[in-house]
Amino acid sequence: MFGNKKRRPTRVDSVIGQQTKITGDISFVGGLHVDGAVRGNVAARDEEKATLTVSERGSIEGEVRVPYVILNGVVKGDVYASDRVELAANARVEGDVHYRMIEMAMGAEVNGKLVRIADETRAPLALSHVTMSVVSEDA
Repeated sequence: MFGNKKRRPTRVDSVIGQQTKITGDISFVGGLHVDGAVRGNVAARDEEKATLTVSERGSIEGEVRVPYVILNGVVKGDVYASDRVELAANARVEGDVHYRMIEMAMGAEVNGKLVRIADETRAPLALSHVTMSVVSEDA
């Protein structure tokens, strides 16, 4: 997303359109792209390969449990990314972010804890009660 050539290709199997509002939990396989609003938990059934993309127009109110999360919209709830989370410039998380690998652009915001999911050989790292905002001094 931010110039990393090793990133996994993003496959989209399902789309929630900009004018769509969903109330209820979502369970999916493969790739899910959200341009609309979801009020409920979003979880992947395929733990290794699933990808969630939330555009700058998309929002989720609920817990997210997906291996690979690409966020440029809003999530009000905890995010659990067992593989990787990418926070683009318009990303805003109001909750804790649990991740194995994180990439954060200027402008992205996390209002909660950043909790690294450790490998078996490492102890978990956590920053408690962090409000983080990455902004450019030129803005």
